[in-house]
Amino acid sequence: MSARATATRLQLGPGLTYLPGYLAPGAQTALLDEIREIIRAAPLFTPRMPRTDQPFSVRMTNCGPLGWVSDMSGYRYQATHPDTGEPWPAMPDSLLQAWRDLAGYPRPPQACLINTYAPGTRMGLHQDRDEQDLGAPVVSLSLGATAIFRVGGLNRRDPTRSLRLGSGDAFVFGGAARLVFHGIDRLVAGSSDLIEGGGRINLTLRRVDPAPPDGV
Repeated sequence: MSARATATRLQLGPGLTYLPGYLAPGAQTALLDEIREIIRAAPLFTPRMPRTDQPFSVRMTNCGPLGWVSDMSGYRYQATHPDTGEPWPAMPDSLLQAWRDLAGYPRPPQACLINTYAPGTRMGLHQDRDEQDLGAPVVSLSLGATAIFRVGGLNRRDPTRSLRLGSGDAFVFGGAARLVFHGIDRLVAGSSDLIEGGGRINLTLRRVDPAPPDGV
């Protein structure tokens, strides 16, 4: 998988970087094939809200040493799939390369969350704060339908702005923006034919733990 050599980096604020068209069309198709292989090994599941047990509208899975899960017990990272009990599939080299390209961080990612959106699904404003190593950024890659992405500040009531994330776009938040509230309002119908049925896949690469004594 190769990124566009001329991918534009738009700095939207301290710690917020938007790279429209980071993945060329061929790279998007290749990455989608890799994600489908991961889903075959680690089937999609529906996370549920802690305490209320309400289902999320997205379905998800993970790859890498750790995976993010949510159920009545809370939000957490764990080394195995919640339904199969098997370890998560390895993270493809293509995703590791994206991290090297975009993260500007010396340690590798430990988890890649794979969120799948069907038309009509959304994700409310939230923070990504279940990681111990908040010095590492979150790197996001989009495949499929364009999403209306909403990003705010460090408090839920801060003003927000909207951005269209199209297939192949990358977004990075770290530093002063590592804990900004963000979410997906909706998908734009007819915006991409990469995924049958007009769906979207979002991949977020994360470093979970501080480096152990061996530095890995």
